[in-house]
Amino acid sequence: MAFFKKKIVKIGLPVLGVLGLAAVYLLRPINTDDTLVKVDEVLAKGKRDFLAQPDSATNHAKPNVIILLADDLGKYDISLYGGKAAPTPTIDSLAASGVTFTDGYVSAPICSPSRAGLLTGRYQQRFGHELQPGDRYPKNTLEYLAVKYFMNTNDWHPNPKINYPSAKSIASQGLPQSEITFADLAKKQGYATGIIGKWHLGHTKGFTPLERGFDYHYGFYQAFSLFAHEDNPDIINHHHSDFTDKMIWGNGRVGTGRIRRDTTIIDEKAFLTEKFAEEATAFIDKNKKRPFLLYVPFNAPHTPFQVRKKYYDRFAHIKDENKRVYYAMISALDDAIAQILKKVKDEGLEENTLIVFASDNGGATYTHATTNAPLKGGKFSHFEGGINVPFALRWKGKIKAHTIYNQPISTLDIFTTIASAIGAKLPTDRTYDGVDLVNKVNKNEEAHASLFWRSGDAKAIRKGDWKLVISGKNQQFWLYNLQQDKAENRDVAAQNPAKVKELSIALENWEKGLKKPLWPSLMNYEFTFGKQVYQVDL
Repeated sequence: MAFFKKKIVKIGLPVLGVLGLAAVYLLRPINTDDTLVKVDEVLAKGKRDFLAQPDSATNHAKPNVIILLADDLGKYDISLYGGKAAPTPTIDSLAASGVTFTDGYVSAPICSPSRAGLLTGRYQQRFGHELQPGDRYPKNTLEYLAVKYFMNTNDWHPNPKINYPSAKSIASQGLPQSEITFADLAKKQGYATGIIGKWHLGHTKGFTPLERGFDYHYGFYQAFSLFAHEDNPDIINHHHSDFTDKMIWGNGRVGTGRIRRDTTIIDEKAFLTEKFAEEATAFIDKNKKRPFLLYVPFNAPHTPFQVRKKYYDRFAHIKDENKRVYYAMISALDDAIAQILKKVKDEGLEENTLIVFASDNGGATYTHATTNAPLKGGKFSHFEGGINVPFALRWKGKIKAHTIYNQPISTLDIFTTIASAIGAKLPTDRTYDGVDLVNKVNKNEEAHASLFWRSGDAKAIRKGDWKLVISGKNQQFWLYNLQQDKAENRDVAAQNPAKVKELSIALENWEKGLKKPLWPSLMNYEFTFGKQVYQVDL
């Protein structure tokens, strides 16, 4: 017996040692990078000096400005572009009374970077807001390996392991404080400024809406929130198999997903899409006697899929439950916009209000509620389905009704259009990438000779009718002539090597003016097109 005990001890000690070393390796913290995102002091000083200057448009007309932003809305899911699935009479009428953009683009195919470009009028890569800020990174190697090898993450794949940002470092992520938002610009000109809805540009001190030019905020900081309490009997809830969906339902109304009025957290009972419209009309009512800028970034139809029964009942003919809820969410969004536009009309403000409508990126194909057809790809991708979005602008008396503008424009143009409309000069210490859309539309002039995109190793350029898409991780190239092939079905890179080289050089030259991303990409997303694979960092 003693012999066997000695044998066990002899064998057991080395095994325990190995197990101990394995435990140390697997459980050792890897999010140990305490590097903070540094403020660009030169641009920060330029911002302070600029905002300290007096109103530059004392004798300039000061129209109101309303920016209506959908979230993950597929362009061809709405009737404005001929979609049959979800009629959107209000969005259609908004465009019909102004200009419909057939080639409206976002500067990024994902939420936060897209919004960073929209609010600043600058390619977000110029100031490092290139990738999605991270709220959570793997804490140790065990967590990383579990996600990489044992969790079904669908088409989401972890990038190679690094020393991830620590909690302190994560807290410094957000729209860089040296950047000037269109709310800063309007506030400088004496405007009342409000944001009703989703922020997603930082949630710690220095990054919240009230510190970025807005006088009033109602909404949430996170990428998502529950539209209503899940146990509300009036709400239809639809869950997805995608691995992110479980996290969204679990975290929807906690932490940065909580609903806030300014800095006060509230337990909101109402359906958010309707509540945002109610809050927006209240803001207009309060500020109708002075110029105001109102930014309404809805979270519809982003996941989680939730909608009131009255909207769901409109689509009884749709047998696919998933699509039925999605279309109902779009219908609710259209009704909410109708409520806001009615308030503008009832107050006699139509001719003195510039109104813009767009989506932050293309439809999320991973929900299987949309395909973005006939466009290729979807949210996350630099194919047309990810970046070519619904886009319309109305300013009665300034833009002729029923105008169609067929040349490429960008959400980067919204900032510059607002600046021109309110008579605000732009600072000269930084590059702006937008144009005044009112001017370009009325003159029917070209807005952009080229547009560019970059998300880590994935890049794209559109120059004229030509578009080059690059998946750097696997060195895949796609070239399309969009005039002939808007659906991007025919890759003509092999037949046009000179054009590939020309566009590649143009991309490289654009990249010389960019900064490295301020935070790392945790995951990439993979699209498969036949035998071709496209990977994009998120």
